Amino acid sequence: MSLHSFSSESLPFSHSVRGSLCWQSPSNIALIKYWGKFGVQLPKNPSLSFTLSKAYSQTSIAYESKKETLAKHQFFFEGKENPVFGKKVMRFLIDLDSVFPFLKELDLRIESKNSFPHSAGVASSASSMSALALALCNLEQEVIGSLQDEIDFYTKASYVARLGSGSASRSVYGGFSIWGEFIELIESSNEFAVPFSYEVHPLFMQLRDSILIVDSKEKSVSSRAGHALMNGHPYAEARLAQSKQNMSWLLAALQQGDTDRFIEVVENEAMSLHALMMSSKPWYTLMHPNTLRILEKIRAFREKTGLFLCFTLDAGPNVHLLFSEENEIEIQQFIQNELEEFCDGAKIIHDKMGFGPQKIEQ
Repeated sequence: MSLHSFSSESLPFSHSVRGSLCWQSPSNIALIKYWGKFGVQLPKNPSLSFTLSKAYSQTSIAYESKKETLAKHQFFFEGKENPVFGKKVMRFLIDLDSVFPFLKELDLRIESKNSFPHSAGVASSASSMSALALALCNLEQEVIGSLQDEIDFYTKASYVARLGSGSASRSVYGGFSIWGEFIELIESSNEFAVPFSYEVHPLFMQLRDSILIVDSKEKSVSSRAGHALMNGHPYAEARLAQSKQNMSWLLAALQQGDTDRFIEVVENEAMSLHALMMSSKPWYTLMHPNTLRILEKIRAFREKTGLFLCFTLDAGPNVHLLFSEENEIEIQQFIQNELEEFCDGAKIIHDKMGFGPQKIEQ
C-alpha cells in the first residue's frame, strides 16, 4: 500500500462542522526489537510487541471550521501549552497534508496527557502518537464519512501512527501485534502493523510486566540517533537474519506455550539490541551497572525456583520483568526483596498485557 491509498477526500467543506472526540491508546513493549530504519519510517526488520494496560496516553481533539484564511492548530500537554511537544505535533500534521487534506479547513485544539510520568521507562511516543493517529482517523470519520470499515480504520491509524513513531504503529491493537514484512505472515507489512492473527496459548495472554526504573532521567542517546547508527553497521545483515529467526521461534512458542523458548528468544533480543548499540560507530551504552545487577538477579532467581519469568529491555537502562499471573505473589516478593534496591528511588511500575485502545466518550 502507498501513501496515496490512505489519502482522504480533499475539501473545502460545503458546510460548517464542529465537535470533539477523545481516544486512549496504550504503550507497548517489543519482544522482537526493530532497530534501524529506511525510507520514511520503514523498519529494517520485523518486530513483535504486546500492548500494556495501565501505561497509556489520552488525546482529545476539539475541532470547528476555520475562522480565518489559515487554520489555527493548538496543542496542550497535561493542560498546558507545550512548545516542544507542540512543535513536533504541528510538524507531524503538516507532513500529513496529503493523508488528511481536510485539516487545512479546521481549527484544532489538541490536548494530550499520559497515565505515567515522562522518562518512566515507558515508550510515551508509542502511546501518544497512536492516540493522536486514532483521533485523526476518527475525525475523518466524522467530517468526511469515510473509514467506516473497522479494518480500514485501524489499518490507516497504524499507518499514520508509524509516520510519527515507528513503535506507535503497534499500539493501535490489543494483545500481540507485528510490524514489518515477514514471510511467514502474508498480511504483514512495513507500512503498518497487524494484529497477530493466530491463537496464542492462554499462558501468554495474561503476562505481567513490572517495569524496574533504574534511571528516570532522559537517556543520553535518543532512539532516533540509535536507529541512524544502524546505517553501515558491521552487524546489520546478521541482525536482520537473527530477527527473522527469532520471530519464527517466538511465534511458534506463543502458540505452543513454550516458556523455555519464549525466555531464550526474548532475552536474546534484549541483549542483542544493546550489543548493537555497543558495536556502533561511535559506540555507546544505555545500560547502567544496576541494570546488569538486576539481570543477574533475575537469572539466578529463575534457576533457583524454576518459575517462568524473564526480562526485556527497551533502548534505555530500565528493565521490564515479564512473568505469568499465576506466579505473581512469589515474583512480587522477589522484586521487593532483591530488586527494589537497584531502582531509582525504588520506582517500579506494575503493569500487564492490555487489550488495546478505546474511544473515550466525553
